[in-house]
Amino acid sequence: MEKKWFTISVYAENNVGLLNRISGIFLKRHINIESLNVSKSEIEHVSKFTIVVNTTEDWTRKIVGQIEKQVEVIKAFYHTDDETIYQESALFKIDSALLFDERQIQNIIKESNSQIVTVSRDFFVLAKTGRRHEIDEMHNALEPYGILQFVRSGRIAVTKEAMPITEILENAIK
Repeated sequence: MEKKWFTISVYAENNVGLLNRISGIFLKRHINIESLNVSKSEIEHVSKFTIVVNTTEDWTRKIVGQIEKQVEVIKAFYHTDDETIYQESALFKIDSALLFDERQIQNIIKESNSQIVTVSRDFFVLAKTGRRHEIDEMHNALEPYGILQFVRSGRIAVTKEAMPITEILENAIK
């Protein structure tokens, strides 16, 4: 089977140690977590873990099955990139002199649809939201000018198909 990108969504009680146990499931199979985000979900007192991996569908199915065996996990799903709408965010810290002295920096900002978050005497910060490749393209464009700091968020995603999570989770609890 060929490797593809999968987004795994885990709905669970957010208890101490759960993230460690979930990451251990990937570690045992030597599968790297490419992106991880944990946040509250649309259901009160239920957290959503969004995990991105590049592996086969067979391995992804097995991993989801193992994750669902965790006591705090209510339900886990996996989807391909084509089945989801997803975004990442990134912050770039750049030397302030470049903003005024390098015309190309202003072009990069405009062409990438990024936003200037703050400007100080020593640095300015750009925010970019988009798909991984868009952030990578912006990083590659800015790199020759010097990036003082760079940070990228984990993927956030929703499914394209209707997914009545509340009903699914209520049925999973029964």
